[in-house]
Amino acid sequence: MPAQPRIAKDYVECDQHEKAYQSQDAVFVARKRTVGNLRQKPMRYVKNVGLGIKTPFAAIEGSYVDKKCPFTGNVSIRGRILKGLVISTKMKRTIIVRRDYLHYIKKYRRFEKRHKNIAVHCSPAFSVKDGDVVTIGECRPLSKTIRFNVVAHEPAIHAQAGKKSFRIF
Repeated sequence: MPAQPRIAKDYVECDQHEKAYQSQDAVFVARKRTVGNLRQKPMRYVKNVGLGIKTPFAAIEGSYVDKKCPFTGNVSIRGRILKGLVISTKMKRTIIVRRDYLHYIKKYRRFEKRHKNIAVHCSPAFSVKDGDVVTIGECRPLSKTIRFNVVAHEPAIHAQAGKKSFRIF
């Protein structure tokens, strides 16, 4: 027997933290409820982004509205899939991810350490803290600097030596 997809059972009012009314674009909130209909469409829009990435439970059962979320919004993940270390969570729904890599210097036949900081959109489905390792997927430009979206999250196992310490995954 195939596994049934998880869907939200009851309609829960979306979190209202903004001045404008927050609702998902793909869901009509004021629909008529039919008594005799056995197959009800869920009142929350959730999609599978593919690429072997599981939809988090918080995206299915949650009540947040985020149009830039890859699971509940209008964003598709395509292109690169990267891993990095979270170094800043000070912005609203945006985190800074540090990617460390080695660059080869041909003249000296040695490697030098380099890093890049990437601004990434973080959906409310993930509770990310500094020091966590996140998997990010490339998407369309969401703002001037954001071109990536968090698709998976691994909590920090032990405290890191510092934000700027070199670490390869």
